[in-house]
Amino acid sequence: MQAWTTFDLATIKPEEGAPAPDRLIEGDPQFRTWNVEEADGGIYAGVWEATPGTWRIVYEEWEYFHILSGHSIVTEEGGKPVHLRAGDRMVLRPGFKGTWQVVETTRKDYVIRL
Repeated sequence: MQAWTTFDLATIKPEEGAPAPDRLIEGDPQFRTWNVEEADGGIYAGVWEATPGTWRIVYEEWEYFHILSGHSIVTEEGGKPVHLRAGDRMVLRPGFKGTWQVVETTRKDYVIRL
């Protein structure tokens, strides 16, 4: 096995999903996730996309992401909304609770550590 990898999303079948019904606040958001890498130690990397809607999020994992396209708003409970657009980056740590609102279909690449 090589110590590096490249990928083409056109060659990876995405997993499809949606927020759990008890977390949905507004709309009918749909997810597509292209899991590119699963490494020892509970590390995952890939690309995620969501259509418009709003849902509650609760993070038990650590995640770094980079917005590739679209417009989303992440709001921590009791905090101010953070607007995310192409080029923006964020780290969400275990214990983060709030909402994710997709205003315009959003695509991000991510690295998650469980």
